[in-house]
Amino acid sequence: MVNVIGVRFRNAGKIYYFDPLDFDVEPGQHVIVETARGVEYGQVMTGPRPVPEDKVVQPLKPVLRAATPEDDAIEEKNKEKEKEAFRICIEKIAKHKLDMKLIDAEYTFDNNKVLFYFTADGRIDFRELVKDLASVFKTRIELRQIGVRDETKIMGGIGICGRCLCCHCYLSEFAPVSIKMAKEQNLSLNPAKISGVCGRLMCCLKNEEETYEYLNSRLPSIGDYVTTDDGLKGEVSDVSVLRQVVKVLVTLDNDVKELRDYKVKQLKFRPKRRKDKLNINDAELKKLEALEKKEGKSALH
Repeated sequence: MVNVIGVRFRNAGKIYYFDPLDFDVEPGQHVIVETARGVEYGQVMTGPRPVPEDKVVQPLKPVLRAATPEDDAIEEKNKEKEKEAFRICIEKIAKHKLDMKLIDAEYTFDNNKVLFYFTADGRIDFRELVKDLASVFKTRIELRQIGVRDETKIMGGIGICGRCLCCHCYLSEFAPVSIKMAKEQNLSLNPAKISGVCGRLMCCLKNEEETYEYLNSRLPSIGDYVTTDDGLKGEVSDVSVLRQVVKVLVTLDNDVKELRDYKVKQLKFRPKRRKDKLNINDAELKKLEALEKKEGKSALH
């Protein structure tokens, strides 16, 4: 076991481990640490705690110091400089007539490097742009191409639920999502209704996946034949996953059929492998497959 603290550098970004040494730091405080990108200013998200060594990327770098008021002032100044760097880069992109969309500009804490995040449909030859920017900022320049999910994570926005986007608020990493999750939750399989602001499958499909898998495993499938606790037999016509209620078309003594609601515990049925077919046309299926292929991991911290 090794003692570490968790530090985050960007809003809802990935948490990285560092050695706290003898510094007394608590969650919410800011620290100065050395990273692969240089000296950085980050926020402590988890206080000192032991974790298994195989969970830590070696070598484990130490905290340089707890952030001072002077460090806080430098960080604020860097934020202002980033706005100006963003404006200048926009002008240079227009000057070089590059087909790219600038998303964000970021200074490292020690001003050793300026990073520009952008999106583009394909590969961009930005060598001349980098030279132009280096002559203006007099420091190292890095242009990093990101995907639409990363773009949305940086920019933020409001989801169809009316709340701030999950990726911008608290998701540190993108979880893999699939069409199967939407089907498991009995959602519409229309790509327009299960896609987020970024155009990819909504991250929140992952949130309730395990709960729905468990609840669905307790229910019969539509079309199954069941026996009720009052001795009737019938065919399942519909199920309510969250309420755990099953609509059964039962046959009464006089051969009259009647649709009745039963709790799943009132039914006896033979468990069988659930069908996993998508009842959609070929055009919709192609759109869904295209969405799944576009799903990828984030390149940002």
